[in-house]
Amino acid sequence: MKLNASVSTAPSRELADTAAQLDHAGAHAFNFAELMHDPFLGVATAAPGATQLHFGTAIALAFTRSPTTLAHTANDLQTLTGGRFVLGLGPQIRPHIERRFGLVWDRPVQRLKEVVLAMRAVWQAWDSGEPLKFEGEVFNLSLMPPAFSPKAAPQGPPPVYLAAVGPKMAEVAGEVADGLFVHAFTTADYVRNVLVPAVERGLARSGRKRNDFQFCLSAFIADTTAAESVAEAREQARSSVAFYASTPDYKGVLDQHGLGELQPKLRQMTREGAWDTMAAEIDDEVLDLFCVSGGPAEMCEGFNSRWNGLVDQISLPVEYWLRHADNAEWKTGSAKLIDGS
Repeated sequence: MKLNASVSTAPSRELADTAAQLDHAGAHAFNFAELMHDPFLGVATAAPGATQLHFGTAIALAFTRSPTTLAHTANDLQTLTGGRFVLGLGPQIRPHIERRFGLVWDRPVQRLKEVVLAMRAVWQAWDSGEPLKFEGEVFNLSLMPPAFSPKAAPQGPPPVYLAAVGPKMAEVAGEVADGLFVHAFTTADYVRNVLVPAVERGLARSGRKRNDFQFCLSAFIADTTAAESVAEAREQARSSVAFYASTPDYKGVLDQHGLGELQPKLRQMTREGAWDTMAAEIDDEVLDLFCVSGGPAEMCEGFNSRWNGLVDQISLPVEYWLRHADNAEWKTGSAKLIDGS
């Protein structure tokens, strides 16, 4: 498995130094999430600090940008990183698209599919010099004058990974994308029984196989070396699991384990403002479904036993990497994970 670092932070000069440290520590990629800051600016700021490290957006919001805008930005970053950029895109959920961005939520599965296909049409037009022509149900693109056509990245267009929680989006990822970003609120059983079959259906439609595709997991962890006690580290993770378990879109993950009744209960607690007591609804057995706990040695062992052979990449918080970059147990364990031993 490849091991990545993930972060959501404002662009700063320190990001290039962080990228250099991750490069030295053996991380495969440095991924930026779109929460409070623009992930593309984070990549652009960090990229000059590393020569081997890959960079990605994990994820950027697809429905708040046009396919042409995304094509331009991704092409620039692919060139800047020397071909070491992954464009990770996700849809976000309806309330955010409508109420935070003031945009239209419509046919999300078809829209995400066409975002990818329309971007590829733009890249093809730049590379070939042929007229742009993309006709879809959501997007129609037919204008790309020379003045607005940059040189295509010398390394070719970047890989595109899509975020998906449910099987419909995962199937689209298998059909039109190069990889899938698996949300942290997931379990090995859900990935194995729901997401992998959905991706394989999409891959079959595109004439590809499983080894043409990357599964990249964002892992929930309880780093027991970063807290005053094991219990404290697990409580922090327990709160995160409770928060995501309250979201209707993630109920299918709970249903996989016969825990579906948790979602509406936790949802009601959010409506009542009972944020401080939600974590108590997540017992240790449920927590351990979603979270790997321990120090560096236990963490590596947990990833290996749970995810080896199921996912291709695992993303950990950048703070974890920086905390353990020189830790002998982490170096040994991560090296074994990376080489598959």
